[in-house]
Amino acid sequence: MTPSRDISRLIEIMAALRDRETGCPWDVEQTFETIAPYTVEEAYEVRDAIDRNDMVDLREELGDLLLQVVFHSRIAEEEGHFSFGDVVEAITTKMIRRHPHVFGDKEARRAGMAKSMWERIKAEEKAERRAARGIDDEPKGYLDDIALSLPALTRALKLQAKAARVGFDWGAPEPILDKIEEEIAELRAEMASGSTDRIRDEFGDLLFAVVNLGRHLGIDPEQALTQTNRKFTTRFHAIERALAARDRTLDEASLDEMEELWQQAKEAERG
Repeated sequence: MTPSRDISRLIEIMAALRDRETGCPWDVEQTFETIAPYTVEEAYEVRDAIDRNDMVDLREELGDLLLQVVFHSRIAEEEGHFSFGDVVEAITTKMIRRHPHVFGDKEARRAGMAKSMWERIKAEEKAERRAARGIDDEPKGYLDDIALSLPALTRALKLQAKAARVGFDWGAPEPILDKIEEEIAELRAEMASGSTDRIRDEFGDLLFAVVNLGRHLGIDPEQALTQTNRKFTTRFHAIERALAARDRTLDEASLDEMEELWQQAKEAERG
């Protein structure tokens, strides 16, 4: 079998890998549940390549992510649920339906896309999906469609953004700073009490408020924390290199010495 630019070749490869007689033993034994962590991991690696502006890596990581879609689709097809073609049809249907201002008639294109129209179309799609699954009851609450499996910071952002659509929101970022200070004071009080559960609760409230501030400032919390993680790693590596130049290790260095080298790394970045 030879490589190809045609998606059908990737589908053929996955079918061959999943063949019970001649396929790869590891691929054959996989399920939706076992490969789900890899799917999430590949999505994060796509994000990482974008953040690094590495187009070679981005091409590779997008391919890895596409493989995950094909993998899930193959398992679904084997179990009689749907195929990769059905996935493509579903997303093309959704994109056309959600963009009447692009793909609709002349009147729809003149009207443009209003927020109310977008929400109405999404609500109709959800109702149709529930009907197709034989689910008659309505969702329990307004926020229930925010996936529980999202990273906590991202889910907090989405919860806040959706609540804001119905007016449950701060009008400006400044009052949120006051809220953050209030949460810090409450956290200090619970730290003094020594209750682990209450400390965890107040710490979560503080994080939620910080995410809210970021949303009002147009900052994605996952992206901001990823950038800070990268900055921390770079500075810590600088400490390691500086200590190695002195024939010393991290275990041998004092906190004061590491702090001095940390500040030097910060100054070097600014320079």
